[in-house]
Amino acid sequence: MSELISGKTISMQIKDELRSEVEQLKSRGIEPCLAVILVGEDAASAIYVRNKKKACSDLGIRSVGHDLPDTATQDELENLVQELNDDPAVHGILNQFPLPNGLNETRVIQKISPEKDVDGLHPLNAGMIAMGQPRFVSCTPYGVLQMLKRSNIDTSGKKAVVLGRSNLVGRPIATLLSSKGWDSTVTVCHSRTANLADVTSEADILIAAIGIPQYVTANMVKEGAVVIDVGINSIEDSSKKSGTRLVGDVSFEEVEAKASFITPVPGGVGPMTIAMLMVNTVNAARWQNGLPELQI
Repeated sequence: MSELISGKTISMQIKDELRSEVEQLKSRGIEPCLAVILVGEDAASAIYVRNKKKACSDLGIRSVGHDLPDTATQDELENLVQELNDDPAVHGILNQFPLPNGLNETRVIQKISPEKDVDGLHPLNAGMIAMGQPRFVSCTPYGVLQMLKRSNIDTSGKKAVVLGRSNLVGRPIATLLSSKGWDSTVTVCHSRTANLADVTSEADILIAAIGIPQYVTANMVKEGAVVIDVGINSIEDSSKKSGTRLVGDVSFEEVEAKASFITPVPGGVGPMTIAMLMVNTVNAARWQNGLPELQI
């Protein structure tokens, strides 16, 4: 049986470290502040925003919510972003995606000041990762790195396969794992990769972020591999009161028997994403006040 990497446990460790850091910043007159923009009434987005605000409250970080109706125009949204860019009391800005139809996410991402881009999506911050000089790292890849680090998993010289090529997860985690200090040899795969199982089954570290429920099966995994499941999918389950349950991109039960380490869903990468958003917010407050990056 593999060893479970609990994102819930590791995220609590990180939050405990942040809590004391926030107290120290406040004693210096610096109150970290995250502004969260929610457009429309998407139920899942509303839950994500609520969880992020709760995390802020738990750590003593000030959160400011801006809820816009789904009738908001692109100009109204971008004007709000600019107001938050110009507000020195706001250190981080997060626009919850997806946006309602008719609004351009790329324009909003590019409108957020790179110095307040705690989601790590602005092209400048993505470019800094590619140059090996990361500032804000997208929260999910950042969380994956912390899970590997805090589980004492050696990445140097290892074959890492990233299944998925999104700008949010796949591309940045592949770039980060190949950078100095992590030193993995990385292959990026996707739904059109030929002989996919042959490639993934050679991975010492397999990161699944393809967005297909239980896609990764035992025959795709090397014996003793480290398996990080980034996916979160809702599938039908008549045994549950809700009629559904959450699963990852990995068929957990069968892969667990082959992996040395594996992350669960839920309770794996998900809690880490919010924890790293908090880290980025605290670092934004530090940088904007002339302080060095918090080392975690």
